[in-house]
Amino acid sequence: MTNVIDTLNRALTAAFDVVLTPLEALGRPLALVLASGVFGVLALLVFKRISHQQGIKAAKNKIKGHLIEIRLYQDDLAVVARAIGKVLARNLQYLAYNFGPFVPLAIPFVFVLAQLVVRYAFAPVPVEPVPAQVMPGRGTMLLVTLDAEHAGLAAGLRIELPDGVRALSPLVRNAARGRACQEVVASRAGTHEIGFVLANGERQTKRLVAGTLARTLQPERSDGLLDALLWPAEERFPAESAFAKIAFRYPDSDLGWLPGGVGGVLIVFLVASMAFGFVMLKPLGIEI
Repeated sequence: MTNVIDTLNRALTAAFDVVLTPLEALGRPLALVLASGVFGVLALLVFKRISHQQGIKAAKNKIKGHLIEIRLYQDDLAVVARAIGKVLARNLQYLAYNFGPFVPLAIPFVFVLAQLVVRYAFAPVPVEPVPAQVMPGRGTMLLVTLDAEHAGLAAGLRIELPDGVRALSPLVRNAARGRACQEVVASRAGTHEIGFVLANGERQTKRLVAGTLARTLQPERSDGLLDALLWPAEERFPAESAFAKIAFRYPDSDLGWLPGGVGGVLIVFLVASMAFGFVMLKPLGIEI
């Protein structure tokens, strides 16, 4: 399953590179809004195909009719009570007509939102030309977690820092919990591949971008299925790997007039997709 997701992530990443590159000529904030809005419209077109449009329209009309019935016969409690019961029943029917198609639509929403997060939610770690002057606590903390079966291998973990990245603290290992951490600082802008080597010979890498904006910025790499969905820019660890997660924190992005960070991208995506979709409801003849 995860191999399928990795393959799909690679294909989607390439497709989003093609689609977003011309949009970003208008600026990253506008590219995010337009990409979210276009997806909202495409999702509506799919919803129109897979939903019972006539049933939705009929349910809405019957709800309106029962509300008029309540208004006209408000002095007859028996009629009003029956009408209220019919309104509630039709509301359940209406929700069922809408909720069913939205379940399969949630899957592409996750993939699209994940692509937008790794592109627009983060900023590169800062470059410190003179690392010796950086105080501890002001760098980037690398956090390594091994799976429970290989926790003891943390005792022999080595971190290979490339040129342009220097250690700001010793490598601290906790073999009992299968964890390790080290604070580092970037002294040169660019994309750096940091190596993580275990005593059993396994070596994995994690990409760290400093000083200059890259196409994608992903703060985590792990072996989980959920993480494979949420973090599409770097492939998950192989199933046989002793590594469970390698992570650090990127600063939140600065998108100008839009909120940055993961929460900001999520808000923009939801608002823009719904706004574009609402505008296109009548032109596309979609009942919702």
